[in-house]
Amino acid sequence: MITNLEQREIDYILENNYIGNLGYISQDKPFVVPITYYFDKEKNIIICYSGDGHKMNAMRKNNAVSLQVADIDSVIDWRSVLVHGDFELHFASAAKSYLHQFSLGVKNIITKKEHHKPDFISEFSSKIYNEEVPIVFTIKIKEITGRKRLK
Repeated sequence: MITNLEQREIDYILENNYIGNLGYISQDKPFVVPITYYFDKEKNIIICYSGDGHKMNAMRKNNAVSLQVADIDSVIDWRSVLVHGDFELHFASAAKSYLHQFSLGVKNIITKKEHHKPDFISEFSSKIYNEEVPIVFTIKIKEITGRKRLK
């Protein structure tokens, strides 16, 4: 049976995962790509970063985006959250602050979920202090829905 997720279930899925599927529009076509994210519940935003390229160019032109995050145990036991929101680009100290929050948040989730401290997080931290900060953006959440199917 497929039913709606309660808000606490939606929050749990977003707070305890760090990889989702980002949806955006480019040249009137939908695109979906995997992306690492961090959910800031207090500010009601999703924090992400990226190199420059196709998705960044597309989101600058059309800021309506979505993020889908799923917990899938089997074909009959899954939970899925869909976030709709607006892409917002950040620069300078705001970008560094968001990137720092992102790196700490993702590190904590990985440590808790996978029971080890990730080595690759130093890559995020070093980007904070380099002159070339990656492109940091947030998704300002406008709507969240969630569905589940339980065996």
